[in-house]
Amino acid sequence: MKKELPIIKPKKVIKAILKANFYIHHQTGSHVQLRHIIKTNLRVTIPRHDRFDMPRHVLKSILRQAELSVDEFLELL
Repeated sequence: MKKELPIIKPKKVIKAILKANFYIHHQTGSHVQLRHIIKTNLRVTIPRHDRFDMPRHVLKSILRQAELSVDEFLELL
């Protein structure tokens, strides 16, 4: 059975991605840039609009950038 992505706030997404060996490189406006500690070519951009929930298609794109599966992401939450 395929697990569905939850609808969550960007702050929670950032927290989960940080647990996957990423660090905050910088923030420009409302977009946070994260980089992987070991795989230096992995870069993830997360829009941080805290008043709104993150749409599933945006979260799916973030997971693709971070090279994380849905199951791996759900474990990090």
